[in-house]
Amino acid sequence: MLVFLATSVVAFGAYLLLTLPSGTVGLWSLEELVAGAVLAVLTGLIARNVGFSADRKERHATLRMFNPLRWLLFLVYLFGPFLFAMARANLDVAYRIITGKIRPGIVKLTPELSTDLGRTLMANSITLTPGTLSVDLDEESHALYVHWINVSNTEPSSREVCGAFEAWARRITE
Repeated sequence: MLVFLATSVVAFGAYLLLTLPSGTVGLWSLEELVAGAVLAVLTGLIARNVGFSADRKERHATLRMFNPLRWLLFLVYLFGPFLFAMARANLDVAYRIITGKIRPGIVKLTPELSTDLGRTLMANSITLTPGTLSVDLDEESHALYVHWINVSNTEPSSREVCGAFEAWARRITE
């Protein structure tokens, strides 16, 4: 029941944010609030098992993300280290394209993250950064395969490929 309620509340909040300045009752019209509540309940029924795993450990990790301090930490990561890494990667990719110094390849990373949410955050951060792309995740060993524009080492550490993404993913999700 808690999972259903949490999913519905998040869906309703997202709906309210997306329809923010369009109403007559405060910021929303009465019809929009009713439609949003109905859609949030339907979303809660359909997606309750998508956002929250049946595994107790995974569910606990996901519920921890309702802590506002974790969201603040995520925003600090997003507008600090991630934005800096993205800008640096853009310059690096531009340099490699201009000079032709490209050695692409797929490397295997084994991040020491214990939750699916942490691995997802790291994989998404890698994919959003120019010059890298998360290709596959081995479910058993949790190894992450990444296409990297500049393979200098066939067995690189995650720090070489994606900087501090792993440390931040651990800090935010675990």
